[in-house]
Amino acid sequence: MAEATGSHHEEEALGKIYDVQSARRLFGYLRPYRRLVVIALGLTAAVNLVRQVGPLLTKWAIDDYVAPAAAGRLALDSAFDGITLLTLVYLGSLVVTLGIGYFQDVLLNTIGQRVMFDLRAQIFAKLQSIEVAYYDRNPVGRLMTRLTGDVDALNELFTAGVVEVLGDIVLIAGALALMFSFNWKLAIVSLMVVPLLAAATAWFRRGAREGFRAVRTRIARLNAFTQEHLAGAQSVQLFNRESRAFAQFSDINAAHLQANLDTIFYFAVFYPLVNLISAIGIAAIVWYGGGQVIQEAMTIGTLVAFLQYTQRLWQPIQDISDKVNVLQAAVVASERVFKLLDSPDRIKNPDEAREPEHGARARGTIEFRNVWFAYKGEDWVLKDVSFRVEPGESVALVGATGSGKTTITNLLMRFYDIQRGEILLDGVDIRLWDLKKLRENFAVVLQDVFLFSGDVAGNIRLGRGDITDERVHWAAGEVRAAGFIEKLPQGYGAAVRERGAGFSVGQKQLISFARALAFDPRILVLDEATSSIDTETEQLIQAAIDRVMDGRTSIIIAHRLSTIQRVDKIIVMHKGEIREMGEHQELLRQRGIYYRLYRLQYRLEYRDGV
Repeated sequence: MAEATGSHHEEEALGKIYDVQSARRLFGYLRPYRRLVVIALGLTAAVNLVRQVGPLLTKWAIDDYVAPAAAGRLALDSAFDGITLLTLVYLGSLVVTLGIGYFQDVLLNTIGQRVMFDLRAQIFAKLQSIEVAYYDRNPVGRLMTRLTGDVDALNELFTAGVVEVLGDIVLIAGALALMFSFNWKLAIVSLMVVPLLAAATAWFRRGAREGFRAVRTRIARLNAFTQEHLAGAQSVQLFNRESRAFAQFSDINAAHLQANLDTIFYFAVFYPLVNLISAIGIAAIVWYGGGQVIQEAMTIGTLVAFLQYTQRLWQPIQDISDKVNVLQAAVVASERVFKLLDSPDRIKNPDEAREPEHGARARGTIEFRNVWFAYKGEDWVLKDVSFRVEPGESVALVGATGSGKTTITNLLMRFYDIQRGEILLDGVDIRLWDLKKLRENFAVVLQDVFLFSGDVAGNIRLGRGDITDERVHWAAGEVRAAGFIEKLPQGYGAAVRERGAGFSVGQKQLISFARALAFDPRILVLDEATSSIDTETEQLIQAAIDRVMDGRTSIIIAHRLSTIQRVDKIIVMHKGEIREMGEHQELLRQRGIYYRLYRLQYRLEYRDGV
């Protein structure tokens, strides 16, 4: 599939997506937990209001007790008692802040974890339902990045972003209100540096977003490359490609490093710049406020409280700037996630599904009518293909690699949709069948068997509750898999590691045969199913295959022509077209493509009339 090749390790380019649009959609995930969010907002407002008490207590302590006692206007015992009382009140406010902060953190992280749970579930559901062609265009490592790194970036937004920004706003509003109540002129002086801070934040916001997008792109490429080469580690070592693979990895890793370093530049400039602006603001307050104190227009306690409130003003402003960083990372991550979630499902259930009069369990009549199909554009893989298979009939598809054999079975199960023609199952176009009911009629045994982590029995029944242990054992016995399974330490409960590690290729294929039989399909597809089994094992299961095929429509894709000589019909494919069709002996007599294929395999000379 040429479309997939050019972008195998490349992150898809994204169009411009506005922050507001992405942020609004992200915050929509909070809707199911709005009550918890309201409580978290209340706790955040409360804890930030309590934090306003400290500078106010400092002002009272200096103006009402320290300064009068120093000037001899207040007795030392009274001053000490007053300061002690204010100190106890301050300690009490710290305890209240600690308690509220604890519940706030627990609540925020609970909300964030639940949102992550919902989002991952939505992404995984999308990946389960999206058409197979999507995986042709997108490496698995890239998709894993969506479920892991991108969702983690969103988690930080929900746990340390939204609610805390609102809390910072409350803190800023409270500090400003008290500052203006103390001395409105000095409050205006303290705000003179805000435009500088806004300009610095805007510059950081623009640069950080591009930096985060580059980082997300590079990490997805890194994950895709790593996943592919770990899965193909055997081939890498077999063909001595370790050095070349490491060189490629180093290039991708270096690109990821450079993207992070480019982003660090904005951090390295922004935070010192914010500190400088804050220092300028404090210097202005000391200069103007000190003059007010000297002129006795303001008390020393008010100036000290102003300096403390200024810290409470700059800190949340700086925190909000930091939250902009979190928001940027989340927006960039959300662009990737939403692009996946918004990917159109090209293989859709019909609005009004149809099924044959006898119900959803098919009889097994298959018909291709003038089918044309291409994975991309008009690069046709199948050209005007027509044939019919009757219920219970066995049909073999043969031909050179790339002739369209596997494509036919993929189209039949509607993993892809055709561009022209019709594919009928029991007289009904498969595009009018309910997808789930359509695929329930099929069982497939592939050349490359995929086993899931779990146990042997679980890999045979694949979660189907109606497949009993007795049926699992029967299916394994029919394909001669019971012999090696029952010799395992735990028999059918023996552990299966990732992708069936520890089992031979032949054993995995026998388990796959048992899986197909246990599901009792109406249509059986064998795609090079015996190609990896040795001759002795093949002879053991061939009789079982014949019994299983009895009464079922069977489609067999095989290069080993010895396995298909007894089928009802052989269809010879060549460059996407049907060139020959008939029984084994009939095709040999024609001395066409099938005859040449057979001769190449067995190197036999056939006389006229064979």
